[in-house]
Order: sequence, then structure tokens, then C-alpha cells
Amino acid sequence: MPEQVTPVTFPPTFLWGSATSAYQIEGAVREDGRTPSIWDTFSHTPGKTAGGEHGDIAVDHYHRYREDVALMAELGLGAYRFSISWSRVQPTGRGPAVQRGLDFYRRLVDELLAHDIKPAITLYHWDLPQELEDAGGWPERDTALRFAEYARIVGDALGDRVENWITLNEPWCSAFLGYGSGVHAPGRTDAAASLRAAHHLNLAHGLGASALRSVMPARNSVAVSLNSCPVRPLSQDPADLAAARKIDDLANGVFHGPMLHGAYPETLLSATSSITDWSYVQDGDLEKINQPLDALGLNYYTPTLVSAASPADASGPRSDGHGASSYSPWPAADDVTFHLTPGDRTEMGWSIDPTGLHELIMRYTREAPNLPLYITENGAAYDDKPDADGRVHDPERIAYLHGHLSAVRRAITDGADVRGYYLWSLLDNFEWAYGYGKRFGAVYVDYATLERTPKSSAHWYGRAARTGELPPLQD
Repeated sequence: MPEQVTPVTFPPTFLWGSATSAYQIEGAVREDGRTPSIWDTFSHTPGKTAGGEHGDIAVDHYHRYREDVALMAELGLGAYRFSISWSRVQPTGRGPAVQRGLDFYRRLVDELLAHDIKPAITLYHWDLPQELEDAGGWPERDTALRFAEYARIVGDALGDRVENWITLNEPWCSAFLGYGSGVHAPGRTDAAASLRAAHHLNLAHGLGASALRSVMPARNSVAVSLNSCPVRPLSQDPADLAAARKIDDLANGVFHGPMLHGAYPETLLSATSSITDWSYVQDGDLEKINQPLDALGLNYYTPTLVSAASPADASGPRSDGHGASSYSPWPAADDVTFHLTPGDRTEMGWSIDPTGLHELIMRYTREAPNLPLYITENGAAYDDKPDADGRVHDPERIAYLHGHLSAVRRAITDGADVRGYYLWSLLDNFEWAYGYGKRFGAVYVDYATLERTPKSSAHWYGRAARTGELPPLQD
């Protein structure tokens, strides 16, 4: 007799969605009043992105959004998480809104609602208006104040029809890849600046959450999306455990400490004291950051494996998974070595480990026991190509999704309040410094014609969304 496999089913209220970000898909970078963001500037700087590629056209979602919403509806998705381009709405990062920019998002929201798809808005997905960077960027306190003004503008314009809001996406990347290692915009390499940026991103989250609530109906949900990761020691040696604690502070505690608990970890402050004195944390900041949240978004791709550095490690490269750079994104971590995590890998070189997602969910179930959780990003890049008939088969991605969604279901069984999952990403798109070489989409995009073709994983995921049950693994 064949082995009986128990179906993996989800609660009927579980939200099945997909996610994108503005700069990665919209294009139309000079239309309707939009001005450059730091990613426009960075991607047009020679040597910063693979092949000098940029998001000027991207996948032209700005003009094709109706087609893309129709694809979501055809697949049976119930939710769509997208970000607002700050410089499309507020071109200088200051002053009144450009209504033509807001009108695009009004049209998008209307189209989603007409197809019974719940919109979820992310206010900041890394595309700071260039004028604010010219004034100092995230290491400066004023940028957090400007973000609160921007949040109020967008909340006032769309809060009557959009219930789910996210202040920041992955502030770790904004702070440490943008200002520490320089592999992301704006491309600065200053460890002290990266820590100042982290604090002002935290402050922006708190001020932005308050601003949203000041103009939106009380029923709306305000959240933040963190790319927290499980940090695992190579061994149980005390030195390796101490290394894991240091990186956990820098990867996770630097954001969830003030956001969830109203304080930075004392071990973080001590470890970084040779780099910064934290004097930019003003009286009242931690109270402003520690706003009550309605939900927490978790973005997960792979765990991190570390040990204490040995003398033999001093001249070797770091395997930290955050791009090629002679600068580390981890301030005060010269005494830590990063190791390649075991397992099969995606095209990003990231190990495939669904247990890390379960571990992460259960950690935040303990950290914030009454806070609903959403997986706001999870997905994989593969070298997808159409076959002779024009179809795109991606069984590796199906296996990846099955494994990670099974881990989510196991966490729910273990008591976690996980209410939804947003697949990254709806469409193949501009993958930041990697250009167009890494395909995360469930929908294949021919970058020459911009034609969209749902991959086999899109149909698999759509079936899961429609039935609430994971289909079999076959392609």
C-alpha cells in the first residue's frame, strides 16, 4: 500500500498573498512628478549593480498594474503587499504631496478591491528620496521626522480603503547594507553611520506608526516587517555562543529591542561602544519607538551560522550572504566568523532551511505572545527559463514553498498566531545590486517584451490559496 500523506491544511481565515516593492517593478521613474530616489542614483553609478542594470523600466508595473492585478485574481490570491515610492508622492521628501503620484496608488487600490484582493501597503522599501540623502540620509534625525510627515500624507489619502499598513521593510538592510557595507543604496561604508541609521529608522517607525493612527480609522492595522534571522552558533563552545549573541543583537535585537520592548540590548550597546556612543538616542526616543503594534511581519530566507574568529580566519573572506564587499555590514564583529550554512541552495547562494522559519516564528511568539504574525516575505530565486512551448516549469520553487509553508503550519499547530503568508515575489523583477539576473517571481517576465507567464509554482500556489491546502509536490 502506498504511504498515506496527511494533507497540510490551513485555517479558513489564513491570508494568501504575494508581495513586491515599488522600485523593483514600477518603472516610470520620471513620470507624473517622480524624482530620483537613492536607488535611481545608485543603480546609475557605474559598478554598483550587475551589468549596470537599473529600475528605469523594471517590469513596467506603473502602466501594466491592471494586467498584474488580473493575474493575481486569476491565480486566486487574496492579498497583495506593495510599497509606495516616497519620491513619487513627495518628490523632495518634504512638503505637500504630488497628487498625480498618489493617484497611481489610488487606482491600484481600487483595482485590487474590485477583484476582492486585500491591499497591504509598505511605506518604505529602501527608496529614500535623493534630496533627503543629500541632506544626510538615515544617519540624520531629520529623516525620521520627514518620514512621519510622509506617513501622514499617505495614510490620509488611502487609509479609508486600505486596512493593513507596514511602516518599514527590513530596516536592517537599509541601515547596514546601505551605510555599512555599501552594497545597497546609498552605498556608504561607515560603521558608525550604519548604527545611527538603525536608530533613526527605528524612530521613523515609531513616529510613522503614530502619524498613521492620527489620520486612519481605528480598525486599521499598523505593523513593521523585519528580516530577522535565526543566528546559530557553530558549536556550544562559550566563545561561539558569545559570537552568536553578538550577531543576534546586530541582526535582530537592534530593531525588535526598541520596537517590542522599548530598549536596546545592553550587550549591543556594550559591543558597539568603540564605534559609537549612542548619544543620538534622545530622551523620549525609546517611548516613541515602542508603539503598540497590531501585527508583526517576518521576512525569512535563510539562517546565519557563526563562530568566534580564530587567527586563521583573519585573512579569509566572510560568508555572510550579503554581497561582495570589502566592508562588513556587521559593526564591531571583527571577532566573528560567518560560515556557509548547510543544505541545498537557491540561485542567491542561500541555504534552504524551513526549520529556520519555524524557529523564527516560535521565537517571536515568545517575544511578543499576543502579537499576530504575518510572513510578509518568503521565496526563492532560481534560473527559470521557458520551455519550447513557452511554459515555465519550476519544481524547485514548488518544493521550496511546500517546505516553508509546512513549517508555517507546524508553527500554527505549536501555538503561533500566524495569520497570513505573502510570497516573494509576484513577478520576476529588478533584484537590487544583482540587477535582473535573479528571478524570484512566481510569474515569469520576459524582460525584452515584458510579457508575463505564470510559472508552474504560481499555479501551485494559487491552488493552495483557493483551497487552503498544500497541493502535492508534482510540477
